[in-house]
Amino acid sequence: MEKPSPEMTITHTEDGSKGAYTAHIEGMPDAELTYSRASESLIIIDHTGVPDELRGMGVGVKLVERAVLDARASGTKIMPLCPFAKAQIQRHKEWHDVLN
Repeated sequence: MEKPSPEMTITHTEDGSKGAYTAHIEGMPDAELTYSRASESLIIIDHTGVPDELRGMGVGVKLVERAVLDARASGTKIMPLCPFAKAQIQRHKEWHDVLN
């Protein structure tokens, strides 16, 4: 059973060819999804890290979802090399439009 999700904010940063989505919940360690920008229209998700304290809260899924929504909005495709991100995108058929 999933734990109730407390108030979470997700921020996005990009510096050159590297980017990250960071999930922050007050008083908890941050979770992060990182990617590399292969081109203007392609990102490669390479890592999703969720601290043990946040497991079972759906934080990792929310990070992948945010990356998918942002990719869709900007016309970017995603190549998920991270096993977690790949599994989540495969599980959510409605996200397949952003797959490279």
